[in-house]
Order: sequence, then structure tokens, then C-alpha cells
Amino acid sequence: MRLSVIVIMLLALLGCGGPRAVLGLPVASSSGAEPRSIVPIYVATTRARSDNLSLPYSAERSKTLNFAKLEIGIPRNHVPGRVETSGRLPDPSRHFSARTYQPIAERQEFIRRLNTALAQRAPENREILIFVHGYNNNFADSVFRNAQITYDYDIKSVSLHYAWPSGASVPLYVFDRDSALVGRRGLAETIEIAAQTNATRVILVGHSMGAYVVTEALRDLALRGRTSTLKRLGGVVLAAPDIDVDVFLSQLDDIGEIPRPFTIIVSQRDRALGISRRLAGGRPRVGSGSDVAILQKRDIAVIDVSDIDGGRHNVFASSPTLMDIVSNNALMRSVLREDQGPVGQTMLADGASVIEGAATLVIFLPSRILGGLAQAAAGQ
Repeated sequence: MRLSVIVIMLLALLGCGGPRAVLGLPVASSSGAEPRSIVPIYVATTRARSDNLSLPYSAERSKTLNFAKLEIGIPRNHVPGRVETSGRLPDPSRHFSARTYQPIAERQEFIRRLNTALAQRAPENREILIFVHGYNNNFADSVFRNAQITYDYDIKSVSLHYAWPSGASVPLYVFDRDSALVGRRGLAETIEIAAQTNATRVILVGHSMGAYVVTEALRDLALRGRTSTLKRLGGVVLAAPDIDVDVFLSQLDDIGEIPRPFTIIVSQRDRALGISRRLAGGRPRVGSGSDVAILQKRDIAVIDVSDIDGGRHNVFASSPTLMDIVSNNALMRSVLREDQGPVGQTMLADGASVIEGAATLVIFLPSRILGGLAQAAAGQ
């Protein structure tokens, strides 16, 4: 009975009552509808190949990485923060849709394609951003979310999507947790591939249970002595990480020197993580923001979005307010990119900076940065 109640609550929170997204392949040549824009997404996945072009990768687990490039159409009626989808053949003017799909057979060919995409960008944009989706996603759900983030945040980097084999069903939470562990080695290999390209930086972003895949992959690389690969990472962002706090601290111990900057986005109003906590017997989740001081001491910056557009589980991807702050606030940009905050920001007694506007955002800087700011302020 208790599990049934939790599943019903998850269904209500995640809005999963309707049909799931499909890519819309093959594209009908006679269709006159056109998207607003096209976003190229490179894919590495441990999902098994499927013969169904609407979902060319299934929920089954593959022992080897599969590679592809997709071009995703952003619909003309797109609202920032939303992913407009259809469970039937999508209309490119109203729904996210795949315009092309190119499987890539070999690892070296995938690296060559990534290098070609990097060379087509301005020198300052020759970066790779790896996005790792969360729980309850089919392939279309996750790749559309990646395209939406790339488009809405105006990301100039090459977008590389890592798709692990989520079951794409609310009751399959345990299956997804197991699949996250199975998928860690595939993400570690994906990071190694990105590190072998000509990218100036590799940025790693994980959402929800995808953050668990990220930390497990970093741990895997560290335990296998892949120090040079870890040093190629120019930043890690965990958004609403669905990770037990004690497990996370244990992972950090195994990783050792973490990539910098290392940023975690938390919300005390994240109801999905509250349900995850109940499933875990009451153990706190990192993304709930109850252990900020511990994270600061581990040289991790914490961004509290509790008061941004309701502080929902996917607020990092769905909030136009947060998109505006990231684009226009110097402290936010420096925390996410350069790991140092301007001394001019108003600092609170607990080591936090406040950004006020349409909503209030609180940034807790790492202890190492706070010490540097204090020394700089004392020297003025």
C-alpha cells in the first residue's frame, strides 16, 4: 500500500499520464511544416539499438557504447523551459522532433565528427558539454531535453548527450537505479572520448538520477587511475542530484581531487526528491540542500533555487528566470565557469551570496574561495 501511494504521488508530480515522446522519424518528405531552429546533438548511449526509428534506442542495456548524431527541431511555438512533445507523429512547427538521425559505427569516427564540429565554432566556444538525463526518460524524452537546454541557454559548445538505459516508467525506479550503476562505465568511456578530442574544455552536467551516473563515472575513472582524463574536465554541474548524502561523500573520498568548478543545484522545495527520500527510508538526498556546509568544505559551490519558479525538480532546465540570471549575472557565470566570485557581491554571515531580482537565488561559495575572498577584502 505504501509503495502504491508513492507511485501515485510520483505520477502526479512528474505528469506522466499521457503518451511518451517519439522522435518523429522517418521525416515525411511531403510535410510543409518547419521548425524554428535546428540543434545538433551528438549521442553516446548504453541503450540497446532498436529497429523502431521513432525510438532507435530502447530501455534494454547494451554492453557497448552506441554512437549517433541527431538534428533536433525546435518548434515555432516553443516557450523557453518547455519541451513540447507528442506521443504521435510530431508536427515540427508545434513539437520537438528529430529531423535527421545518423548512426556512427566506430569510436574513432565519432571522435572525428566531434572534432569537425569543434573546428566549426569560434575558438572560445570549442568546448564539449556532456548532458546526462535523469530517471523515467525514454530516448526521445532525454534527447529533446538536451536540445531544449542547449537552445534556451544559447549554449555554443558541442552538445554531447549520454543516454543511459532508463526504463521510462514511474514504477521502474529500482530498475532505473540499477541501470544508473550499469551505465556508469559507459559514461566514463564517453568522458574519455571527449577528452581525446580537440576541445578546450569538457563540461559535465547531470540531472537527478543522472547525477548519480556522473559521480559513479568520476569514481570509476579515479579508481582506474585515469587522472589525465579527469584533468580534462573543466567543470561539473549536478542539478537536483538524487544521491544519498553519505553515498555522495563516500564517492568524493574515492574520487579524490574533484574537477573544478564543481557546482550543485539544490532546492528545499523539490517534492520529487522528497518522495525519493521516503523510498530510501528517510535518508536525505544531496539535491534537497540540507547539507550545504559539508559541501562547501569539500570545495563545492551550492546554488539554492528554492525560491526560483517554485523550486521544482527540473527548475534548472525549465525556469526562464534562472536562464536570465545565468546569462546576465557575473557571479553566477563565474561560479559555473571560472570558480571565483567577484569580491563586490554582498556576502552573508554563512558564506552565501544573494542575487535578487524576479526571485531570490542564494549561492554558497566553496570554503577555499571564501578564504581567498576574505584575504582579498582584508588587503583592500
